[in-house]
Amino acid sequence: MIQVNSVEVIQNYGLLLTFSENKSEKRFFDMRPYLHYPVFRRLEHSGYFGLARIAYGTVTWPGDIDIAPETLYELSIPIAVSASPD
Repeated sequence: MIQVNSVEVIQNYGLLLTFSENKSEKRFFDMRPYLHYPVFRRLEHSGYFGLARIAYGTVTWPGDIDIAPETLYELSIPIAVSASPD
């Protein structure tokens, strides 16, 4: 079962995520297409959106708002991470 290991909120309602499957892989998820759904409307306020955290293996916000980790993984885009110099 896939789980989210970390989340970083980035501009324009983006989430930078790592998952249990490959902890070194970073993925980008765009929340903007979901903000019109009633359950996510509170997230339209950037201050509230910035309260994202990890709980129960997925991204959550106060007020019992969450999104399935499978959705986050399947609909996110892999981000190329530059290798650190040795």
